[in-house]
Parts: sequence; C-alpha cells; structure tokens
Amino acid sequence: MMFRMFKFFSVVLGIVMLGVILSHLAKSNSAKLSLHRASLSCVYTDMNALGAKYYDDLRRSQYYIQLRAIKSIAPQSGTALEIASGTGQHIVTFADAMPDITWQPSEIDSLRLASISAYISQSSFSNISPPIALNATQSGWANDIAAQDLIVLVNLLHLISEAEAKTLIVEAANALLPAGRLCLYGPFMRQRRLTSEGDARFDASIRAVDPDIGYKDDAWVTAVAAHAGFDLTKALEMPANNLLLCFRKPV
Repeated sequence: MMFRMFKFFSVVLGIVMLGVILSHLAKSNSAKLSLHRASLSCVYTDMNALGAKYYDDLRRSQYYIQLRAIKSIAPQSGTALEIASGTGQHIVTFADAMPDITWQPSEIDSLRLASISAYISQSSFSNISPPIALNATQSGWANDIAAQDLIVLVNLLHLISEAEAKTLIVEAANALLPAGRLCLYGPFMRQRRLTSEGDARFDASIRAVDPDIGYKDDAWVTAVAAHAGFDLTKALEMPANNLLLCFRKPV
C-alpha cells in the first residue's frame, strides 16, 4: 500500500514538474521555434558522428518552386546567409542550384545545427560554410557576421513577434552589402486579412501558444522594410497561399 501511494505521488510530482518546465520553455524565443518545428513531421533519417539528420515533411515540388523563385532573384555570385536554416535541406538545395554563391547556414537550435552539419558533411558541395549559431531576433547580430549579398528567410516571421521581426529586418539591412537582397518566404496576411480557413486555423493555433506571434501583414512588413532602407522588388504568390517578398538595399 505504501509503495503504491509513493509511486502515485511520484507520478503526480513528475507531471507537475514537467508542466513547470514546459511553461518556462514556452516563454523563450528558441522554445517557440522548437515547439513549432516539432509539430512539422520532422523525423530522424540518419545518424552519424555529428548527430541526427532531420527532414521536414514538405512536398518536394514546393522545395523546387521555392528554389526557382529565389534563384530568379539571387545574384549570380557572392555570399548568402540563410537565417533559421532548420533541418539543412534548404541550404544544400540552394548550394547545388547556385554553385557560385557561398552559403552560410544559421540556427539557434542545437539539434538543427547538428542536422545542418550532417547534411553538409554528406554533400559534395564546397560552397557551404559550417553553420553558425545565430539568433536573428536580437539586436546587433549584423556586427558579428561578414557582409552578405543575399539573405534568405523561410517560414520564420509568423513564429516571432512584431518587435522581433522589426529587429530582424533592420539587422538584415545592416548585414547586407549595397545592392544586397533580402528574401522573406512564408505565410502572410494580405491587407490585414487571413485569406483562407487553413491560414486562420494555423494562425490561431500559434497565437494560442504565444499571443505575440502569428501571421504578419504583407503591407506592414513592406513598410518596416522601407523604413529600414529597402525597396520592394517583387511580391510573388507561392504554393499553399504563401508569399515570397523580395527587397533590395540601395547602392
């Protein structure tokens, strides 16, 4: 009887402690990103000395559509930073398609950094630098990296607050060379409206985790970028009701 009661209270205590830990983690920016990414069908595909290699269960056709759009905007050569590189799938795809650009992947999540390293190590591409730990929502990060010709961000703006998005865009402007380009891909509101039921459900689900995050309005992002000195060069409709917003820094 005593053992059963001890076991019962141990289980209860464990559940309470887990709740406290999860509540604390949900308040951090890195936890927001990890929480969302955990919801994307990410699974182990390989293990090596660098750790687990993940993949996002995204249709291959969507990768190629993203690739074609970004390639049409990217410079012929130079340097490029991918913010929040995720699993590492994007960066090796970009490096393969644009071999005259040297790609710099970045992440804040240690598991994703290991996954990026695994993808790089198993590729034959010499135009990818080792991934760096980078929180692009913190002021001053542009001072810690080399100036870039291109910055690419895929599926992050809706997972950070407006204040953090402003910081990211301003720092991106500081990190780019004259005539440098910024590409922002992901789900957006159009004219302050969510344009599909799926978008409305997804936006509500992430705001339930943190009311400060959620879809950003396309006009708001364009205005923030303009204030940071960018010119909007393209706004392309993409699959699954996403947008690719492309900006250029003046010469």
